[in-house]
Amino acid sequence: MVGGVLSAPDLDAWLAPFLEVMGRKTRRTWTPLYLRGLLGPGERKSLQPMAARLGLSGHDQLQHFIASPAWDDGPLWKVLAHEADRLVGGSDAFLVVDDTALPKKGELSVGVARQYCGQLGKKANCQSLVSLTLAQNEVPVPVGLRLFLPETWTEEPERCARAGVPEAEMTPRSKGEIALAELDRLRAAGVRFGTVLADAGYGASAAFRQVLSERGLLWAVGIPRVQKVYSTAVEVAVPAGRRRRPVPDEEPRPAEEVLAGLSWRRVTWRHGTKGALAARFAATRVRAGDGAIWANNRHLPGDEVWLVGEWRSSGERKYHLSNLAPGASLRTLASTIKARWVCEQAHQQLKQELGLGHFEGRSWTGLHRHALMTCVAFAYLQHLRLAQHRRVSRGENAASHPGAATITEPARPTSGHLPSAVRPPRRTHPMPALQTSVPTTHQP
Repeated sequence: MVGGVLSAPDLDAWLAPFLEVMGRKTRRTWTPLYLRGLLGPGERKSLQPMAARLGLSGHDQLQHFIASPAWDDGPLWKVLAHEADRLVGGSDAFLVVDDTALPKKGELSVGVARQYCGQLGKKANCQSLVSLTLAQNEVPVPVGLRLFLPETWTEEPERCARAGVPEAEMTPRSKGEIALAELDRLRAAGVRFGTVLADAGYGASAAFRQVLSERGLLWAVGIPRVQKVYSTAVEVAVPAGRRRRPVPDEEPRPAEEVLAGLSWRRVTWRHGTKGALAARFAATRVRAGDGAIWANNRHLPGDEVWLVGEWRSSGERKYHLSNLAPGASLRTLASTIKARWVCEQAHQQLKQELGLGHFEGRSWTGLHRHALMTCVAFAYLQHLRLAQHRRVSRGENAASHPGAATITEPARPTSGHLPSAVRPPRRTHPMPALQTSVPTTHQP
């Protein structure tokens, strides 16, 4: 829960780099006001309840600010990238690629369709956002949220146009393609990270893995159990004859079959509030079957990578590929793979504490700008958390500093990692909305 007292000067000072790129004075006024609405009390963070709690006579001005296509929010995303990098960026940071769904009713909200909704655990009417989260020492900061448009939308340009979808965004793109475009945007903005993490929804794509390798990036991704792999001893030759097509000297095998015959070791990757978190892991070097097709939809061997299996206490098994160094230990592989879970905590807080899914508008611009504001608010809370941790480390009384907020830990502490910067009390109270001057005229 967001709690405590938030001082206006603290928020305004932190927002200075964002406000510098806002252009018009009215936007520089409405940006902190909207953020105070997200950070303030109340279960619903949609426009009407926020306007009422902020003391506005109506929500029209908030609606105009958040949904107007008359201004470009690209510079704000760039400043967010810089702030996230300052907070948690570096060679030890992870960039976690995932997606998160927002359940919706009706058919008019942009991108809504019947598709898998992780929040509900089944197919449902929802919007699906591709997310990128920068994380280090179990501290996540969301830096990208982009809507995935299903075929039911991209096949109807008029429907897209009515929802304000830019023409360039109407072209069908997979979630992996959206994620890679966002990754390139973040790299161009100077965001530093060491390893890209993703689940099997992205890792199953050979093209996704290959683009990461072409970018010179380290990665660890989930794969389906039937992913075909070769041994590292495989040889490819061109037999004599008319076709002269390269052929491997062994048949590829499913990942689960290759790992089934190996020894599985119990590995503890971190210590949570309820004790050690551990599972059994097995790993071996292989060459992924993701090269060119040579026969019967079988692929030639690709690069040499790690094949890793995870055997959970529930009996469920998961499979992964990674291009970490050949000398990586099993514990390094396991802890890298499990670092992906921090994005789930970030998604949960974006929705439950900051109202990511509460936006009731139907437009492309409004949805993305509301998502941007929730990410900025999340980054601000992480700024407070880390600042308080530094004060505690110096032996200062954190409660004596204005601007301290009580928030749920985005992730449980890891042995050797950042300890809990804020321990929530038994009863937490919503962060009160801050008093600020409210403009009385509509933004031009």
